[in-house]
This record gives sequence, structure tokens and C-alpha cells, in this order.
Amino acid sequence: MEPRIEATTVSSALPTHRPILLSFLLAATALVAACGPTAGPLGTPASPALTPAPSGEPTPSDVAPGSPTPPPTEAPTASPSGEPADSPSPTPTGTPAASGTTIVRAYFVLGSFTGNDGLVPVLREIPATKAVARAAMTQLLGGPKGVELEGSPAMYSGIPEGTKLLDLTIADNVATVVLSKEFAQAEQNVQATTARAQVIYTLTQFSTIKQVRIGVGTAEPEPAAGRSDYQSIVLPAIFVDRPAWGAAAGNPVHVTGLANVFEATFRVQVLDGKGSVLADKQVMATCGTGCWGSFKTDVPYAIGKAQYGTLRVFDLSAKDGTPENVTEYRVWLTPAG
Repeated sequence: MEPRIEATTVSSALPTHRPILLSFLLAATALVAACGPTAGPLGTPASPALTPAPSGEPTPSDVAPGSPTPPPTEAPTASPSGEPADSPSPTPTGTPAASGTTIVRAYFVLGSFTGNDGLVPVLREIPATKAVARAAMTQLLGGPKGVELEGSPAMYSGIPEGTKLLDLTIADNVATVVLSKEFAQAEQNVQATTARAQVIYTLTQFSTIKQVRIGVGTAEPEPAAGRSDYQSIVLPAIFVDRPAWGAAAGNPVHVTGLANVFEATFRVQVLDGKGSVLADKQVMATCGTGCWGSFKTDVPYAIGKAQYGTLRVFDLSAKDGTPENVTEYRVWLTPAG
């Protein structure tokens, strides 16, 4: 049984893309494709932007602040590497949300128009529970849904449909998770590594879980593994861990993550609901050109009404300066102050 973990509560899409390993194996082809097309103005990628809001949701730029219902936001828990963040949780708690609820993360895969598919965190607001690690796994196994599937690029999961959580225990900073036999279906294709990475990243969001052992059915669980064991395979070149996809971005947007790009330098843009660039900032990670470096930056922007917009990260080709390694995030934007 999973230990009882205290969680404080307070009042208050494009078709599915190829799996990550295939993208990894075809990296050379993807790089040529990313550098080839003619781009627009500097810093504006020549890839399609996020599609308009799904039917039934008001056009973001035409709504007043607070409508549609703002998505949840979260407090820091763990850094992208799995180490404690600036203000770590002392125990693996979920993020306090509205009265009677808790926010947890699940990691899915966001497609890419530039061969840059990779893991992305999304938030799930759930009924308050002390078993937050188990709750996060339940949300992960449920897969992406709604606008996550309808966006362009869309999300997908490498975890086979029908996979169930059989057991979860935590001891000495290691979580041992036992999944049903359906999980083994991932072994039959190149999604096996992706599926394991999703489980590991989802569980290591909690500050007292550093590594994860995965078992299937009655088989002996695999050796413990952490985020760093998978980052070179399953992360996009610029991995944004905060804000989560679709979450309230705040103003300024506090952006953190990992990057492995040429000379450790890339750009962060904030776009409104109509695709107009509100902010454009150059950012430098702590390492690059063959190594992963962390980054964190604040990006202020000016907007008149609360709305869904886009957080875009990319770097510029060393060959011709065109944008590459583009990742686009749906986020909730609000006026400053």
C-alpha cells in the first residue's frame, strides 16, 4: 500500500504523431527538414501555430477576463531534473487548489511540426486526497483528453490503453509501481521507452521521489531509474517544465526547464489568442551544444483581456538563422497587476 501522504488544501490537435524513439532515430532527417523551409520574420517559426480554440469554447481574444474559466495554476514542487526546486515541498504533496481539491501533474507527449516531439506536463485538479502519487498515476493512465487531443500539434501517450495501476509503494525516495499486463504491449513497438519515461516523470514531480521501479503484473520490478536516464531520448531540445501546458501562466510568465541547444541560447515568446507576439526574450541555459542545462526566466507581457494564448520556445539554426526545435504551449494569459 502507498504510504499516507499529507496534502494540504486551502480555500480559495493534428493527428497523432510518430512515437518519440522513431523521431530520435531520424534526428538527422528532422534537422534538415527544420532548417530547410523559408521562415517569416526573425523569431516567427514557419510552422503552423496552435489551432483555434475547440468548438464550444469562446474565442480567447473576444472574452472578458475570467471567461472561459481560468485553468488551475500550481506552486513549485520539483525541478526538471527531479531535484528540489527553489521552494520544495517537504513531502510529496499535491499542489493546494480550491477548497477540497488538489492539483497534480501528468506527463504526456506533445507532437511537433519540426521533429521535436517530447514530454510535456499537464495539470489535473482532483478531489483532495492524501494518496497524491497514486492519484497522479491514475490521471496519467487516463491519457490526454479534450483540448489536449484537439490541438495542433496534439498530445498522445505511449502507455497502452487499458493499463491499470495495481500497486504503488514509496520507500527511501524510490517509488515502486506495479502496472497491469496491458503495459507490456508497449514492448511490441517503439513506445516502450516513452511509456516508462511518462511514469517516471509523473512520479518524480514529488520531492521525496527521486527514482522509480516499474513492474508489470507479477514480474520482478525493473531497476530504479530517474529523469536523467531518459532525458536525452524523450525530451524536446527545449523542455519547459513550468508553466504546465494549458495552465495559468501568470504575468510575468515564470518559465523553467532544461535545454540542449547550440551555444545554450534560445528564445521564448508569448503570443496572444490571435497569434500576435506580445513578448520575445533571449534565454541562456547553464549548458548547451551537447549537454543539458537548466534555465529559468521571467517574461513580462502586456495584454488587455485574460485569454488563452501561446508560450513558444525555439532556437535559431546555426546554418541560416531559421527557427528550429519549436515547442508551442497553450497557456492562460492575464493582464499584469
